[in-house]
Amino acid sequence: MSASTAVVKVWFDSQCPLCRKEIAVMKRLDWRARVDFVDIYTSTDCPLDPSRLLERFHAQEAGGPILNGASAFAVLWRQLPLLRPLGELARIPVCLTALEHAYLAFLRLRPRLQQLLG
Repeated sequence: MSASTAVVKVWFDSQCPLCRKEIAVMKRLDWRARVDFVDIYTSTDCPLDPSRLLERFHAQEAGGPILNGASAFAVLWRQLPLLRPLGELARIPVCLTALEHAYLAFLRLRPRLQQLLG
């Protein structure tokens, strides 16, 4: 997909086995080719320091600010037909807050999950 036609840009860690699996699923769900998945290790135009991009999930709607965490997932989900309802639900502040808490819990488990998949 051309970055110029993407509605959302997502940065990911291609060296993380968990991230690779997750992005592979998201790519399969991107039926309308609206997401530009950017490997932070091969991109020459990362807008943030790569170490910062490794800390949390980041996404950006065309012309919008770079978002991270649950907000970034919500932006991505709204472009994927199967996950769009969850992305729309995340527009409700209390739902987005709950998703962010779940994301923070996941981040605590992430190193262990990476070891299991590595």
